[in-house]
Amino acid sequence: MHAIETHKLCKNYNGLKALDCVDLEIARGETFGLLGPNGAGKTTLISILSTLTRASGGRALVAGLDVARQQSAVRRAIGIVFQDPSLDEKLTGRENLLLHCSLYAVPPADRAARTDWALDLVELTARQNDVVRKYSGGMRRRLEIARSLLHTPQVLFLDEPTLGLDPQTRDHIWVYLEKLKQQGITTILTTHYMDEADRLCDRIALIDFGKISMVDTPRRLKRRLGENLITLMTDAPQQLLDLLKDMPGGNHAAAQVHDSRLVLTVDSPERALSEIFRQATAGGIAIKSVNIHQPTLNDVFLKFTGRELRDEVGGQGDRNYAQMMRNRK
Repeated sequence: MHAIETHKLCKNYNGLKALDCVDLEIARGETFGLLGPNGAGKTTLISILSTLTRASGGRALVAGLDVARQQSAVRRAIGIVFQDPSLDEKLTGRENLLLHCSLYAVPPADRAARTDWALDLVELTARQNDVVRKYSGGMRRRLEIARSLLHTPQVLFLDEPTLGLDPQTRDHIWVYLEKLKQQGITTILTTHYMDEADRLCDRIALIDFGKISMVDTPRRLKRRLGENLITLMTDAPQQLLDLLKDMPGGNHAAAQVHDSRLVLTVDSPERALSEIFRQATAGGIAIKSVNIHQPTLNDVFLKFTGRELRDEVGGQGDRNYAQMMRNRK
């Protein structure tokens, strides 16, 4: 049995397809990434799987439970960290966790030990008695992760868990997430940070306009583009590509033209550059800049969706969490 299964899962908002017949299978214990820009459908998918939103069509199973017919059981089987903060700032860190224990019916005899364990996991034991309004953004995020684990969920949903955090805090949170992986928790991570997806995820789904275009490991996704990429800035990218179509050591079929950029896949960047400049000079085409690099997940996303990842904005985390608590039975 998979941790997550979806079959032709769809969601429409006033005629807009937020999700378009999504099929997924995510293994138990897997860290699975949903990589895409703002509005791609990542949060909508998470909302359906966590029972916060009903699908317009299709079927979804979480831990073997139907999200439409077994909502209460699904909620007991999952943990979730939303994009936006959802803590009670007037309570201490420990009080926030104990409140969550109560809402999720953690046995009273176990609450203190579970809270101690969670605080220790995210290194907040020393600050557990401070009110949350005194916490930094990174500390609040760590506390939210701790809270999501108190009832020992089988599946953990993380919707942009490091959004807006500084690089050092992001790196600390990555360490905590890697600890969860060692414990066998299935983690579904939505992100638009390429380095985050590359480091944490066993597999990644590229999602845009509600569709999943590709699912594979980060390494295999990048290898689809070859070993080396050359990005050329020019006012005539298509004309330059036409001149280079017979260039030895290049993969013309993998070439990409985007606005004023031409992206080429080559075996040897050094040899290719001499031919590129020779052809450009002969054709009277000016090259404004050159960048040589190995493929990144952004390159992959650009190849398979035709556009780059862009910055996200905050979601509806606090309202979603409040709704989830009201809906608990």
